[in-house]
Amino acid sequence: MKTSRYSEAQILSILRQAEGGVPVAQLCREHGMSDASFYKWRAKYGGMDASMISQMKALEDENRRLKRMYADLSMQNDLIKEALGKK
Repeated sequence: MKTSRYSEAQILSILRQAEGGVPVAQLCREHGMSDASFYKWRAKYGGMDASMISQMKALEDENRRLKRMYADLSMQNDLIKEALGKK
């Protein structure tokens, strides 16, 4: 997965500047990003602080781990069904 050029702290500071009244077009020019990136960040991080972002990251990691675990168990289950079905 591609990593962002901006850290979560930088994204939060850009969003706070926009909440403070700085026009979006000006922010995008200053930071060298597109309007779409700004609005995507606002949809994802809007109203969050640093502690909430760290909690969200932890939940995403846990979800990724659980999905991988489910995929492994599902594959094992399919293999066992195939082995038992052939006998």
